[in-house]
Amino acid sequence: MGRAKKAVLAYSGGVDTSVCIPYLMQEWGVEEVITFAADLGQGDELEPIRQKALDSGASQSIVGDLIEPFITEFAFPAIRANALYEGRYPLSTALARPLIARRLVEIAREVGADAVAHGCTGKGNDQVRFDVAIGALAPDLKVLTPAREWGMSREETIAYGERCGIPSPVSKKSPYSIDLNLLGRSIEAGPLEDPNVEPPEEIYAMTVSVDAAPAAPQIVEIGFEQGNPVSFDGVRLDPVSLIRQANALAGGHGFGRLDMVENRVVGIKSREIYETPGLLLLIKAHQELESLTLAADVLRTKRQLEQQWADLVYQGLWYGPLKEALDGFIERTQQSVNGTVRIKLHKGNATVVGRSSATNSLYVPTMATYDAGDQFDHRASEGFIYVWGLPTRLWAASRRR
Repeated sequence: MGRAKKAVLAYSGGVDTSVCIPYLMQEWGVEEVITFAADLGQGDELEPIRQKALDSGASQSIVGDLIEPFITEFAFPAIRANALYEGRYPLSTALARPLIARRLVEIAREVGADAVAHGCTGKGNDQVRFDVAIGALAPDLKVLTPAREWGMSREETIAYGERCGIPSPVSKKSPYSIDLNLLGRSIEAGPLEDPNVEPPEEIYAMTVSVDAAPAAPQIVEIGFEQGNPVSFDGVRLDPVSLIRQANALAGGHGFGRLDMVENRVVGIKSREIYETPGLLLLIKAHQELESLTLAADVLRTKRQLEQQWADLVYQGLWYGPLKEALDGFIERTQQSVNGTVRIKLHKGNATVVGRSSATNSLYVPTMATYDAGDQFDHRASEGFIYVWGLPTRLWAASRRR
């Protein structure tokens, strides 16, 4: 592939990505490293991170606010798709990676870089997501992955950084590996690597415990327009504010924790803890509104494709052709997903207690009722059942013969 001259590095401010800067230059001969740190609503103070990159040898340190596109272009499509990897995980971390990759490529074009780099390890999912996304968006750019290839332990990485003038962490390192953005937190490693160990309460930050949750339930009404959440209790909110409100509401009642063993892209199983209160709440409400507004065959087909959509995103194929085709189907179905859903939040639970759509409901009361207003033609069922059951009866008769 040849030696890279100028690289744009996805930068978090941690030990690995800080060491990547001198390592790329000293060991791999990269002449200039430019870093990019993404603000995805994680709440970190990014100015110290920007300065740390410069202190570690970066020629330029860029910080970018990606919160609004993260919600509108990535989170909202996931809600419309009811995206739950393996039926549970709402992709809070996975959704951020194609956005960061897109911005890395844009910066590389702007500064004339011939490579992009990241600090992902060799057995995680993020390496796949970055590499595949960058390859789809800019196949001409080199992708540099020093942390996947340098073979250093954490202690050796810290020592290498110290030799390059990067101070070692001053506080005791948490045994946990945490990824955080506005959609949620993922927590892994340390004692959590034993799937039989109960997660300690100390690891949670976005959700309260069931014991600490309010004794009184709270009912919230979530409004949707064309599959996108737009309001709480009749008050319209911009997309970012709506996600923040959803996190506060659901997390405040202890809803949104996941403890699961998931199947990583690289073929191993991993025990993961997630906090995704707002995203899970909105997907639950969206699923319920679809049950009211989508025809049965559309709903059943969409449920099958939703799992495929979630798999593609988890596996790093956001920019692939199948994902693009599925987006077209999902977008068409969402034109009629308009209305409201009422959910009761109480002690770690979110229970749907009502749903309505003034313009797109397929629930017809006179067809569903059993009272005097019933307009369903009961006599028509006999002929329907005869035709419907005919193949089964013919098959059964042949068995008897």
